Formats: sequence, structure tokens, C-alpha cells
Amino acid sequence: MSKAPMTKRGPAKAATAPFAEIVMVCAKCAKRQGVGAKAVRGGLKRALKADRRGRKVRVVETGCLGLCPKRSLTLATAGSLGEGRLLVLDPSLDPAAMLDALLPAQNPGDAP
Repeated sequence: MSKAPMTKRGPAKAATAPFAEIVMVCAKCAKRQGVGAKAVRGGLKRALKADRRGRKVRVVETGCLGLCPKRSLTLATAGSLGEGRLLVLDPSLDPAAMLDALLPAQNPGDAP
């Protein structure tokens, strides 16, 4: 008997991700706020390059995340989704402030 977990398509396989964290930007919220998901994603990526947290982060646009707040952006990280939460941020925040809200800095003792 095979030890690999079975799925509908056969044994499940896993691979190592080339990033340590993921940030998902709701494209519908960004469009409703007139900023555009590509602009939010680009700002976050620039803030990540300037920030030295020691983690590789992937920033992606998604479709509607289902929350649809008025006058706000909906974003999610792997950690927030693990807790069953979405993050609602003010679109006027600068990307560095958004980054601090999304991925709080690790304590020096927590670093690997």
C-alpha cells in the first residue's frame, strides 16, 4: 500500500515554496477604491524591497475575498487566513504602514 495521501487525482505531492509568506490583495476592493490592485501590489513590493525583514514575501492579486468593506481594502496573509480572519486597511495608508499591519516585524529572539 502506498504511503502517499490520496486525492481525487491520485497521490498528493508537495514542493517547497520559493517564498516564506504570501500577501493577497483583493482586486475588487482596490478597484472600488480607485487605487487598483496592481498599484497596491507594486507599492507593497517596493516597501518589501526597502524593508529588511529577512523573509521572502509573494504579493498577489486575488478575486473577491467576500468581505467587501466600504472605503477600505481587504487583504489576507497565510497567518490571517489560518486564524480565519481577513485584514481591512485604509487605502490612504502608505505601503510601509500597510506592510507593518500585514506582517509585523519579528522579535530579534524569534529570528531563525
